[in-house]
Amino acid sequence: MPRRASRFHMLRSRLRKGGTPYAMVAPYVVHLAIFFGYPLLFAFVLVFHRWDIVTPMEFVGLKNFLRLMQDDLFFRALLNTGLFLGIHIPLQIVVALFFAELLNQKLRGRAFFRTIYFLPVVVSGVVITILFQQLFSYETGYVNQVITALGGERVPWLVSPAWAMPSIALMATWKNVGFYVILFLAGLQNIPASMYEVAHLEGATTWQRWWHVTLPLLNPVMVTVLVLSTIGGFSLFIEPYVLTGGGPMDSTLSALLYIYNQAFYFNHMGYAAALGLFFALVILVVVLVQRRFVETEVY
Repeated sequence: MPRRASRFHMLRSRLRKGGTPYAMVAPYVVHLAIFFGYPLLFAFVLVFHRWDIVTPMEFVGLKNFLRLMQDDLFFRALLNTGLFLGIHIPLQIVVALFFAELLNQKLRGRAFFRTIYFLPVVVSGVVITILFQQLFSYETGYVNQVITALGGERVPWLVSPAWAMPSIALMATWKNVGFYVILFLAGLQNIPASMYEVAHLEGATTWQRWWHVTLPLLNPVMVTVLVLSTIGGFSLFIEPYVLTGGGPMDSTLSALLYIYNQAFYFNHMGYAAALGLFFALVILVVVLVQRRFVETEVY
């Protein structure tokens, strides 16, 4: 009996020790299942149904996808998002890399400037949007006041289809660039000084050292910045929602804003879920293509 009791206690002790990791992970698994797994599964079910929140769901099969293929406004929204990305991403990379190079130098007050550049990142997007709404106002905006004071004409920043999306891209760059400055700065500081010394001994100029040493060794950071900027750009919502409501003439209607309108303005929940699924696939394809052509291995 004592031997059996000791074996029982040993087995119970092992079970307790083995169950401790699972017990610690369990809250996260439950949280993930409730707030990620269930909504994802529910959205997948919605794709094949028509539902307006009020009446019961109606199974429609692939009709939501057939409607999507004929929805010119959604593809217009995708083109608008692509235009935003085409302006925002190159501008953000160039500006972030420029300031990262400056902050990588031995300058007085570097910590202060790093804080200043990063401050817009932590400020609410709605606050930043309202601020730029005041700056870009056609009649009373401070930017146009400066332009007219210098003898120029007012620019229709937010009321012209040609200017509205570039204005939003400029604002988004100003808000997010501090985060990417930090990423580039970390990449620059991880480049061994010996690499520059060897290049200098070989007679390379400052530009050649930057082009053949700095840029290739920054490739992993560049890919990270490109992917994060792309995902963030595809998530464009607050800026057009607050600034223009998708106008003028649907020129700032982003894909995410269009999905939001279909879901919560028109109550087309099933169709919005189909749009969201298609939109997620577009993001996946774009990111994979970017990594295929940008990412390189440095030996």
